Amino acid sequence: MNARPRLTTAKVVDAALELIDEQGADALTLAAVAARTGVATPSLYKHIASLGELRGHIGVRVLEDMTARFTDAVLGRAGDDAVSALMHAYRAYVQEHPNRYAVAPMDPLHNDLQEAAGTKFMEVVLATLRQYGLEGSEAIHATRRLRVIVHGFASIESSGGFGLPEGLDDTYDQLVRMYLTDLRGQS
Repeated sequence: MNARPRLTTAKVVDAALELIDEQGADALTLAAVAARTGVATPSLYKHIASLGELRGHIGVRVLEDMTARFTDAVLGRAGDDAVSALMHAYRAYVQEHPNRYAVAPMDPLHNDLQEAAGTKFMEVVLATLRQYGLEGSEAIHATRRLRVIVHGFASIESSGGFGLPEGLDDTYDQLVRMYLTDLRGQS
């Protein structure tokens, strides 16, 4: 007799992310996650109080994944090389996981469940920008500019919004260079 593997919150989140990766955020329901994990929907409530809480846990996982990816990309790099690596890793994450990225929290620092993961994410970006001598609100503004460039470009790209024949990599590299020029002008 095969015993069913013990369900945990982490396994529920894993199943939800698989569902999102395959079918998009609109497919996320407790019933669909329960079916994927082989349990009845009420059994999920031992691990997740609601669909909203599940979304919160998903947001944490996505932030943790992105933070790990970006940390690896910038490790051992500095200045323009580090910022460029971060921006390219960010875009690559969206290209590889467009549905997962679509459920990334936009404001995790104001969500009790997601605040720690959001803070770690911010720390990676701020550490990457530190060599430019930006502090306080200047560093926050630089972080926002980086996010707008990458999020805007990658979101439009992943939704098929760039239909002209010019190379997207060329356009993105131009945006990265523009941002780096801006950073050097700030320091």
